[in-house]
Amino acid sequence: MNSGIPKDTSEETREASRSNIKILVVDDHPSMRMGIIALIDSQPNMEVVAEASDGEEAIEVYDDVLPDIVLMDLRMHRMGGAEAILSICRKHPDAKIIVLSTYDLDEDIYRAIQSGAKSYLLKDMAVEEIAGTIRGVFEGDEILPRQVADRLEERSQRQQLTEREKEVLESLIKGRSNKEIAQNLSVSDETVKSHLKTLFVKLGVRDRTEAAITAIRHGIVHLH
Repeated sequence: MNSGIPKDTSEETREASRSNIKILVVDDHPSMRMGIIALIDSQPNMEVVAEASDGEEAIEVYDDVLPDIVLMDLRMHRMGGAEAILSICRKHPDAKIIVLSTYDLDEDIYRAIQSGAKSYLLKDMAVEEIAGTIRGVFEGDEILPRQVADRLEERSQRQQLTEREKEVLESLIKGRSNKEIAQNLSVSDETVKSHLKTLFVKLGVRDRTEAAITAIRHGIVHLH
C-alpha cells in the first residue's frame, strides 16, 4: 500500500472558507458590531468577511467583498440602513440583506422590506433564530418572524399619511406652532389646520400630544 501524501492544510482551510456563508456586518456601534461578529463566529459554516460602520461604508464594502449575506442595522450616522439596502439592491438585485435592529416599529420594518431586505430580526432574539434565519435567507427564503409580521399587519390596517402630512407631523413633534408650520411649509394656517385634522383621524388620536406619541411609537417620525 502506498503511503498517502499529506493533505495541504492551507488548501483545506481555503476550501472550508469557500463553503462558509460569507457575511458582512453593518452597525455603527463598535461594541454591538463586535458582539454580532462573535455570534457569527460561534456558528458552524459562517464567517464574517467584512464589517462597516454606516450605510455609505456598507455600499463600498459590499462591492469589494460581495458577501452572501448582509446583517444591516437601520439607524446609523451619515446613511441609514434602509437607504443603503435600496442602493445595494439597485446595483445587486440578488443581494440578500437581513436587518438586525433594536427596534420593531412598523414603519421601520415596512421601509426595510420595501427597500429590499429579505428579513427583519431584532437584536435580542435567540442566537438560534438569528442563525436559522441567516441560513434560510442564504438558501433563498424570505423570512419574517411572527412578531415582525404582526407589526406589518398593524401597519396595513392603519391609514397612511401623505408626505405633506408627515412634514406637518415632524414639525409638530419639534414643538412648532401652526403659524410656524405654515411659514416653514409656505402654506396658510388653515391648510395646516386641515392637515392636522386629517392626520389626527388617520392616527386615531385626539390632539397634538397623542399624535406625537403615536408617530414616535410606530416609527413614522424618528427623534434625532
